[in-house]
Amino acid sequence: MDSFNQAWEIICEFCRSQITDVAYKTWFGRLKPVSMDFEKGVAIIEAPNDFHKQTLLRCYSDLLSRALQNVFGGNIGFELVVTEEPDRVLEKDSNQDEGYELTFDTFVVGPSNRFAHAACQAVASKPALLYNPLFIYGNSGLGKTHLLSAVSREFKNNFPDRTVVYVKSEDFTNEVIDAIARGTTPALRAKYRNADLLLMDDIQFIGGKTSTQEEFFHTFNTLYEAKKQIVLTSDRPPKDIATLEDRLKTRFEWGLTADVQAPEFETRVAIIRRKAESFDFDIPENVCEYMANKLKNNIRQLEGAVKKLRAFHLLENRPVNIATAQTAISDIINNSQPTPVTVEKIIEEVARTYQVTPEDICSQKRNAAVSKSRQVAMYVVREITQMPMVEIGQTFGGRDHSTVVYALRQMEERLERESHTRDTVNDIIKNIRDR
Repeated sequence: MDSFNQAWEIICEFCRSQITDVAYKTWFGRLKPVSMDFEKGVAIIEAPNDFHKQTLLRCYSDLLSRALQNVFGGNIGFELVVTEEPDRVLEKDSNQDEGYELTFDTFVVGPSNRFAHAACQAVASKPALLYNPLFIYGNSGLGKTHLLSAVSREFKNNFPDRTVVYVKSEDFTNEVIDAIARGTTPALRAKYRNADLLLMDDIQFIGGKTSTQEEFFHTFNTLYEAKKQIVLTSDRPPKDIATLEDRLKTRFEWGLTADVQAPEFETRVAIIRRKAESFDFDIPENVCEYMANKLKNNIRQLEGAVKKLRAFHLLENRPVNIATAQTAISDIINNSQPTPVTVEKIIEEVARTYQVTPEDICSQKRNAAVSKSRQVAMYVVREITQMPMVEIGQTFGGRDHSTVVYALRQMEERLERESHTRDTVNDIIKNIRDR
């Protein structure tokens, strides 16, 4: 065939016919054709990440080989490649609009966030003197990451020779796991324990992860004793993170805890105006108020609505009025529903929590740690997705229905009698749903 892309559609149809829809969507739906080297007889296919690659090689290698040979004939093999995601740097957030920096100047202050904003300004100008650590909590989309970025920028302006380290807690967890596996823990510690300012986003995700909490406990102590500033964010206060170790909860409350609430009407109007100004885009007052009345709980939705309204005006020459705003808001609400949770995300979260690899969970290994994490993963998949048990078994390395039934019964019994397991599973489910 002339086009590997055309052939790929036929390859996918062959694979789809051999397995369940859920297994197909989970493991084949995110693969992308790259190129075909007919001289070497190799098809190059891109997987979204290494876990996806390894699972497909282990569970579905034969199926993919048969599909390729069915289309191309002969002895055709394949190679899976992973395109690494670029490092997520706070100051270069890909969702950030050009010319709109996440600074204190661009942060709209109101009664719902004034206290947190003032605390962030204080630690950026007088680090480790007033509030250390500073713990900011609130629901997603209310500006916590904006405040972290503002602290980082202001701190660098005030102390250009000092070191700032920003990390999401999920990335920190992955770094800890990788350092343990590769024997590079000293380098990891040097990176974080030599920081003058440590910013960690979404700290709730380290709950239940023993090695990560141990590493962060000692990192926290080192920085605190050296009078280095620590700023943390979470979707809930420390006391409400059920699987967070008590020693960490206590330390997180040593300094100042500040919450960020949903913005009230006047602040929502101001956010709309500020976003429009950043685009040099004029929105009539009645339209601003209409949008502010309709979108009440999420700053990202307000900013997204401004962008949609501007796009309708520029690209379709629509007037900037309430009728156009209605369309923009409807589009934003429809597109802002939670992303469907994938089995892959669940397995990754469970693996991080129990200090095993995603590959272990889908493997045939039967040691105690792997078996326990596999049962938890199956239970969470069933709880969140309501996937039929046959399809759960297929997704977890081709296990049969009875194995899944047994795993779910075991989990139900353990949840009844083990409060720690119950707290851990509840946190895992909350973390996955809150993403």
